[in-house]
Amino acid sequence: MKTVFITGATSGIGKACAGKFAKEKYNLIITGRRKERLDALVKELSSENNIKVLPLCFDVQDRKAVFSAIENLSPEWQRVDILINNAGLALGKDAFDEADINDWDTMLNSNVHGLLYVTRALLPILKKSAAPHIINIGSTAGKEVYENGNVYCASKFAVDAISKAMRIDLLKHGIKVTAIHPGAAETEFSLVRFKGNQPKADAVYQDIKPLSGADIADTIFYCASLPPHVCINDLVITCLHQANSFYMSKKS
Repeated sequence: MKTVFITGATSGIGKACAGKFAKEKYNLIITGRRKERLDALVKELSSENNIKVLPLCFDVQDRKAVFSAIENLSPEWQRVDILINNAGLALGKDAFDEADINDWDTMLNSNVHGLLYVTRALLPILKKSAAPHIINIGSTAGKEVYENGNVYCASKFAVDAISKAMRIDLLKHGIKVTAIHPGAAETEFSLVRFKGNQPKADAVYQDIKPLSGADIADTIFYCASLPPHVCINDLVITCLHQANSFYMSKKS
């Protein structure tokens, strides 16, 4: 039985991935900052799917906490086949000269440093797998810069570049690296970005049928289920009503 390690598993795409892989009988290591959500998810997934689930409560921004949690995994969990670097967020949507620098720090620390910390800490374990695979969650914002996206876009451009670098540097170890770049997906993303302002969050998806966390999870599982010699390196996925970061049409 394979094991998948998912960061940011308590909501959105991460939670959907946990549910999808659990149904396919993968054992799970799930991480998040909210212990109560982690514990509830462990109970739900393990009882419904007859799998093992290990919760690790830490913030990916905390390098010491990341390395401590992974380096102290028990022998039972010293085998991980797939890493899904999902943890990340957008904070604010302000012009460059008006943005909150604390928001910038949080986005860079989570979206970039957190991904780097988790991957680097887990690589010694991943290398033991017969078919290791790293899947990084980017964004269409990592393909095109849009107005008031500034540092969020920069952080996702970094994920794109880091994924390409991983694919090159880890080639000699036989490690697949896939970057998934979703467009508009109706999760907690916009609510977090607009700091709890529900009307603003709802307006992002008005008059379109956005992607769901489950849509992305299905795509991720497909990428992870391909034959050993097949690797999808880079994949952009949007809903029908969105062409890219700039062009969106209303549903009929």
